[in-house]
Amino acid sequence: MRLRIILLVVMASSLVLVSLVPLALVLGTLPDAQMHQGVVRTWLLLGGAGLVVLALSVAIADRLARSLVRPLDGVARAADRLAAGDLSARAELTGPPEVRRAGAGLNRLARRIGELLEYERETIADVSHRLRTPMTALRIDAESLRDQAERTQLLSDVDALERTVDEVIRAARRPARIGLVTCDAVAVVAERTAFWRPLAEDTDRAMTVELADGELPVLVPADDLRTCMDVLLENVFAHTPDGAALAVRLSRRAAGGAWLVVMDGGPGFRNTDPTERGNSTGGSTGLGLDIVRRIAEASGGTLTIGRSPSGGGSVTLGLGAATRPVNRVRRHRRTRTGEPVHGAEPTSYFWLEGE
Repeated sequence: MRLRIILLVVMASSLVLVSLVPLALVLGTLPDAQMHQGVVRTWLLLGGAGLVVLALSVAIADRLARSLVRPLDGVARAADRLAAGDLSARAELTGPPEVRRAGAGLNRLARRIGELLEYERETIADVSHRLRTPMTALRIDAESLRDQAERTQLLSDVDALERTVDEVIRAARRPARIGLVTCDAVAVVAERTAFWRPLAEDTDRAMTVELADGELPVLVPADDLRTCMDVLLENVFAHTPDGAALAVRLSRRAAGGAWLVVMDGGPGFRNTDPTERGNSTGGSTGLGLDIVRRIAEASGGTLTIGRSPSGGGSVTLGLGAATRPVNRVRRHRRTRTGEPVHGAEPTSYFWLEGE
């Protein structure tokens, strides 16, 4: 690139000199009387020649600048897409050799990142299956104990271990699609509240659901929003007594996006920051709320924990506004245990096989 710029300067200077040499030779052979004749015309010719040279220089410089800037702009756009989480982004290998090498390096980096993420997902899946066998054996041994108190305590510990493993697997398998996928929050929240309502009826809980009117697009994948709903509602059922009421409210944010509030009539949060990993109480690792927090922040939103009007817990989730058309939600029927109905393909990592 630097060589081309040097050649451009030399070329422009050479054109100026070449245009003046013939005129100087002609003027040097004329007598003084004739030399002073047509001075104005001569200066006009020199000025015109200079303007022509300047125009040619600008045209050539613009041509060279376009050949350099356009490929660099393509590499920059590909890098921006990669930074936003689009691992399919690739730079076009055009332009000078230096730019082509930069684009090829960026493409190799993107492929390598994809390979590492795929390897990580496969490793997590393998670990999850390896852990299932000893945990199942441990549960069978616990159920065979004759002492009721010991059996209950050990089964409770096994349940806590299984929940911890499930939360770790879900956190590791969460796909990185930040800023790329949108969904209709009303459709997703309505789907998940309908799924959890039978359990609320079985446990004598009054469940109130308030949804915004119409479509409410947010910058969160539908699977991730399902996970947020499942984590928040599962926490209510797991950490509040039977009969405690719960409410789900979805409204529009003034700046775009949505407010999702889940409140309950239980004892509330004992920890000042239950999203901190390992700091939760009641057998929870805190990973669930941490996943919810990261999903909200990835969309440009927030997570706020407080108290409901009845003194229970309240979680307010701010979800960022969608910047592209909504990806339609594909509804999947599931059984009460969370398993997909036979024949339905589970797409949410929250319900992946083996979890």
